[in-house]
Amino acid sequence: MVRGRVQPPHLVAGVDVGGTKILGRVLAPGDENATLAELRVETPRGSEQIATAVVDAVQQLNGDREVAAAGGVSAVGVGVPGLVDRNGTLRFAPNLPGVVEYPVQETLTQRLGIPVVVDNDANCATWCEFRMGAASDSHDAVLVTLGTGIGAGIVTNGRLHRGAHGFAGEPGHMQIDPNGPPCPCGRRGCWERFASGSGLGRLARDAAAAGRASRVVALAGGDPESVRGEHVTRAALDGDAEARAILRDFGWWFGVGIANLVNILDPDVVVVGGGLAQAGDLFLVPAREAFANLVFATDHRPEVPIVAAAFGAEAGAIGAALLARDQLD
Repeated sequence: MVRGRVQPPHLVAGVDVGGTKILGRVLAPGDENATLAELRVETPRGSEQIATAVVDAVQQLNGDREVAAAGGVSAVGVGVPGLVDRNGTLRFAPNLPGVVEYPVQETLTQRLGIPVVVDNDANCATWCEFRMGAASDSHDAVLVTLGTGIGAGIVTNGRLHRGAHGFAGEPGHMQIDPNGPPCPCGRRGCWERFASGSGLGRLARDAAAAGRASRVVALAGGDPESVRGEHVTRAALDGDAEARAILRDFGWWFGVGIANLVNILDPDVVVVGGGLAQAGDLFLVPAREAFANLVFATDHRPEVPIVAAAFGAEAGAIGAALLARDQLD
C-alpha cells in the first residue's frame, strides 16, 4: 500500500538523470503502480545539453498517446546526482562532468512551463522505496544507490532528511582509505572508489592485471582496460568463479560503508538500489558478513536488515514523480 493521502488525479512525470543514462516515466493518475509511458536515453555531457535532454524527454513522454489522452503531464520531478540545494540548483556533480552551480529547477521550470521539483537522485529513489517498496514498513531507513557512484537517501521518522543545505546523503565520499585511488571529487580513497559501479570496474581491472578475470576480460572485448562493472556482474551471474570472487571483495568494501552509516544513523533497514543491485546475494551476502563484523556493538543492537530495493533501477524515476505529485497535493 502506498503511504500518504489519496492523491489528486494528476499525471506526473519522473526523470532520473544518471551518469550514463536518463530514465523517464509517467505515473497514471491516482495509481503509482501503473506506468503510462517510459523512455531511456543516453546522458549527454554538459549542463545545457542535459537540460535539453530532460526537456526533450518530457516532451516525448507528453507525446505518448495515452498521456496526451489523459491531458498531459501536470508536474515533473527530476533526480540528479550530486549536491542539490533546496532551490533545486545542482552545486557539484562529480559524475556529470562540467555540471557545476547549475540552476536545474529554475531552468526546467522556465522551459517546460509547469511545476518542476529537483532533488538528489538517491533522495528520489529513497522516497519510492519508502512510500511503496522495500522500506514501506519502516520509519527510519537508509537507501544506498549503487550506480556510476554511490548515493544515499535518509528517512528519519517518516520524513526525508535533506540537511541544513539539502546536501545530506553523500556517503560515497566518505574517505575510507586516505591512501586509496583518486576520486573524481578531487580526493582519494572515497567509498565509491571501492563499492560503486566504477569501483567494481576498478577492482576487476586490478584482478585482470593479475590474471584473475579471464571471462570478464573476454566480455569487455579482450581489453583489460575496457573492463567495467557490468562485465563483472554479467560473468558472475553466468557462474564465473573469478567474477564472483571480485564481487565478494566488492561486497566486503560495501559492508564497510554500511557499518559506518548504521553507526551514525541507526536505521531499522538498509535498502540497496541502483543498477548493481541486480547482482543480489553475490555481493549482499559478503556485505552482510562484513557489516556484522564491523558495526559497533553488533551483539547488543537489533538486527538491521540489508535488503535489495523493490524497484531496482526504476526507483529514481518513480520517486521523482512521487515528489512532483506531492508538490501538487
